[in-house]
Amino acid sequence: MFTAQGPTLPELAVQALSSVERGYDLLAPKFDRTPFRTSDRLLDATARALQPLGPFGTGLDVCCGTGAGVGVLRRLCERRAVGVDFSAGMLGRARAAHPRSPGGPAVDWVRADVRRLPFAGAFDLAVSFGAFGHFLPRERPGLFAGVHAALRPGGLFAFPVGAPPPVGSRAYWTLWGFDAVMRVRNALWRPRFVMYYRTFPLPRVCRELADAGFEVGTLPLEELGRRADGSPRCRLVVARRARGGGRV
Repeated sequence: MFTAQGPTLPELAVQALSSVERGYDLLAPKFDRTPFRTSDRLLDATARALQPLGPFGTGLDVCCGTGAGVGVLRRLCERRAVGVDFSAGMLGRARAAHPRSPGGPAVDWVRADVRRLPFAGAFDLAVSFGAFGHFLPRERPGLFAGVHAALRPGGLFAFPVGAPPPVGSRAYWTLWGFDAVMRVRNALWRPRFVMYYRTFPLPRVCRELADAGFEVGTLPLEELGRRADGSPRCRLVVARRARGGGRV
């Protein structure tokens, strides 16, 4: 899974026994050489699916990490792209990897807890990639409400969600086992490291987005293929803040 330039097993063990923030500070220098970094294929598919839904002036990457999602925003947004994360280490890597290019949108990096986003009505588009496992289910309504508040009326919140693996498959048991290990770890060790793969069911997430005031739909990311039963391997959730600005 990991390249020779990626983190070693002892380094990953130290990260796993740290807090989420400290763990990502430690992992930041090598994060882009791990499987945890969102693939370019998924980023490109997301950008192409969002292109017809624009134009967008300003964009926000929620839990931006080392900035891969900000690369998508720079392709879609005309004026400004902002990445927000609470890991100083990840933001440092993002800042170095994504300098502003002449003629492109302004790029800014903000250190903040995304459960308390410091924005109000500032963005046309918000995206997030691979971060929702770091939030307990009870935290999602507040997170979604904060993103809703950060968007302008008519603004869009979009993120990809992969299809769950078939029950009983190797991938199913791998994710189940990972989550079980993390629950035991968090029961026995402090600080907690919150990262779960099976706590983000799409139907419930869509209901929570609607409760936060979004009009919610999904788009199949066709270029990522379909499963044997014909369902998409990955969908893009597209949640729009009502143009009236209030809750729907």
